Amino acid sequence: MLNRDVRSAADVRRFLGPEFSELLPPERLPNAVAAGRRLAAAARSGQKIVIYGDYDVDGITATAILWQGLKLAGANVSFYIPSRLDEGYGLNAEALEAIAAEGGEVVVTVDCGITALEEAQRARQLGLELIITDHHQPRETLPAANLIVHPTIGDDPAANRDLCGAAVALKIAWALAQTICGESRVDSAYRDYLLDATALAALGLVADVVPLTGENRVIASYGLRQLCHTKNIGLQALIEVSGLAGKRKYDDYDVGFRLAPRLNAVGRLGHARLAVELFTRADADRAREIASMLDSQNRQRQSVERAILKQAEELVVEGGFDRDNCHGIVLASPDWHAGVIGIVAARLVERFGRPTVLIALKEGEGQGSGRSVRHFPLHEVLQACERHLVSFGGHAMAVGLRIRADQVAGFTDAFVAEAGRRLTPRDLRPRLELDDEVTLAALTTAVVDLLERMAPFGPGNPRPRLATTPVELVDAPRVVGRDGNHLQFTVRQGRDHRKAIAFGRGEDAVELADHRRLRLAFEPIINEWNGRRSVELKVLDWKWADAE
Repeated sequence: MLNRDVRSAADVRRFLGPEFSELLPPERLPNAVAAGRRLAAAARSGQKIVIYGDYDVDGITATAILWQGLKLAGANVSFYIPSRLDEGYGLNAEALEAIAAEGGEVVVTVDCGITALEEAQRARQLGLELIITDHHQPRETLPAANLIVHPTIGDDPAANRDLCGAAVALKIAWALAQTICGESRVDSAYRDYLLDATALAALGLVADVVPLTGENRVIASYGLRQLCHTKNIGLQALIEVSGLAGKRKYDDYDVGFRLAPRLNAVGRLGHARLAVELFTRADADRAREIASMLDSQNRQRQSVERAILKQAEELVVEGGFDRDNCHGIVLASPDWHAGVIGIVAARLVERFGRPTVLIALKEGEGQGSGRSVRHFPLHEVLQACERHLVSFGGHAMAVGLRIRADQVAGFTDAFVAEAGRRLTPRDLRPRLELDDEVTLAALTTAVVDLLERMAPFGPGNPRPRLATTPVELVDAPRVVGRDGNHLQFTVRQGRDHRKAIAFGRGEDAVELADHRRLRLAFEPIINEWNGRRSVELKVLDWKWADAE
């Protein structure tokens, strides 16, 4: 707890038992109350409201949260989700023109729009009222929208500046409910709606990798609990197809590795409006149909991702991007699927420790996605390389961009030069931050259960990682997994034994067998089998201890 800056007894109680009373009211989010009141007025007058969302999990859930609240208010509301492949990220003028032509009057963005300067002007020319709600990094000049709701544009020092798009939408929905109900306490229908909306907001918070501290921790904690009781038939169908039905407790792993990938896959390979339909208009039969489609597309996404990753790893070596004097990676190919390159960029960062931008080329244009390392804020770096780009957006650790094919070489030089200027060799070395050194005897189920009370885990509250004192390998490690990618082995200290698994380290079986004593960096996990619970070690790395 001290390692997470949780220092007093009161802080510990709040951390381990988050309460709704700790949520900041909508008044603490700049313009959230004004947006809620304006949307309530538009609902009452029957104006046509269009929610313009993003195609990732955060945008999908934010769209669904606001749509449900406006529907409850009797609004004439629809949604528009751009195609990742055809339109790219954020507001675009063609979409606004189509919305205006179809009678749209009020456009409210969720999880996008804060950098849409020209598009905001076009909305004004079309006679559209534009409300921008977003959380991404704004530029020095803000769009000329009718209202902007954004956690960083105010001057309240105690405000939560780390909200995701779905959490911003939740705050606006809260203000909408208060306006409709005419008081700060909302009626039972809106109370039930807002409680269920926390489940969607939790998906957005975990999937968008924002800090799970403060009120974000409160929303995520309650939202993960609400997944067990959600009345949203689309969310129920997604939980079922993800193999999670019947769980009594959901965690950040269930969201990050089971639910979120299926939602992201449809935006990457198909169209994310299906995912929004799943959470909004779909009946039970349609929800099951859409959930099945999302599951199928996720399997396809995994196959495409593996193929692109293999090609990209080869290109990194061929292009010399892995050399000591090269601190950044930029790769482009006409053979890559634009919807998957962001995931592959993240994999390359994990392997090579360098900020990475991948670009999918098509008909003279490129769509790119970047992922970063510490001390290298991508949104600032892209501003420095802006002359080579058509457009870009995002934040410190992840960005999207559009570029002409003839500018890729120039952008590569500029990006790598920025990496060389900003990053030191130390920045490129992977680091494991460990909480403590322990003996195997200390790793009891009671201790690990206590550590699990610190969930949900994420940025600002990482899963506890520990190191063992020297342990002995009991027998030769076994290669396991469908492709022989993982290692399973047992270690001991005196009479104490613990099983261990090292994912992705199958190729190290022979070397590990040659060293009988080692120290492990690991995450403790509980394995449940046939009613028995035991502590196992999820191994992150090891060091030889033969000489100790």
